[in-house]
Amino acid sequence: MGQLQDVYDEIADRYEKRVWFDQYVLGMARQRKQLLSRAHGRILDVACGTGLNLASFPAGSEVTAVDLSQRMLDVARQKAANLNLKLQTQIMDAEKLEFADGMFDTVTSTLSTCTFPNPVQALREMKRVCRTGGLILLLEHGHSSLPWLANFQDRNVLRHYQQNAGCRWNQDPLELVKSAGLNIIHSKRFGLGIFHAIVAG
Repeated sequence: MGQLQDVYDEIADRYEKRVWFDQYVLGMARQRKQLLSRAHGRILDVACGTGLNLASFPAGSEVTAVDLSQRMLDVARQKAANLNLKLQTQIMDAEKLEFADGMFDTVTSTLSTCTFPNPVQALREMKRVCRTGGLILLLEHGHSSLPWLANFQDRNVLRHYQQNAGCRWNQDPLELVKSAGLNIIHSKRFGLGIFHAIVAG
């Protein structure tokens, strides 16, 4: 946990430049807005990073945002100041969420399972704190559906992991979600077959 905290504290101020291509060329920003507009009630944003999700939540939402990195949370709070959101932030490990069962109506997380040491445990925690009938909204990346690109990911997985804050870019997000016992309501693939927008419960 400590090493990951240090890595993300260090890259917080330039994180959004690092994901610009994914956001605006591969369609992440558009899909993020479309997916997270479904959030309602009490919202928990897990591994919120610099708060890229905040602008996609409905105006007036009550949001709790957690992340390992204090610096990431500082940037997220600056964003929230310009939005009509009630935001609370807290340093927290996604694999050990310090909330009661069923506390939230919607749980969201984007581009996170690739860096969690135990993504299945983190997803189980998201399910635990989401009320029965609530929504779990995930935007994740993984192994491309295009064979040539999937082969490239496999050949370069170690280098990518070392250069991108421990990101494992050849995982299968849908399999992780299923392994955690979540029910997939809807999923959509986009961005060269790398990204998944997932609605689960």
